[in-house]
Amino acid sequence: MTIHPASVAHEFAAAFNSRDPRAVDAVYEPGGLFVPEPGTTATGAARRTANQRFLRLGLPIDVRPRHVYEHDGIALLIVDWTIGEVTGTATDVARRAADGRWRYVIDNPFGTA
Repeated sequence: MTIHPASVAHEFAAAFNSRDPRAVDAVYEPGGLFVPEPGTTATGAARRTANQRFLRLGLPIDVRPRHVYEHDGIALLIVDWTIGEVTGTATDVARRAADGRWRYVIDNPFGTA
């Protein structure tokens, strides 16, 4: 079975929209990096706390992968997203795991800022 790298964006959206912080965190590699605002990075517990702030908005996220470039199990994703009235374009890096699923190595929702 081949899973397309864009699946990570859709899996993130499903987890986010479920409001389950554990499901959101499962979309990341254990050491995955989140950029909650330009110039700030978070991993581990800090990543979970930063994602909680977005979950607390109580609004669904809509994602639209614009470009996906994959090579040798690494993918660069450019993803347009909307949460309520807020929109952005993410620049994300994902890696294919041994189970075939893609997980975020770097999740930068404000990747063009």
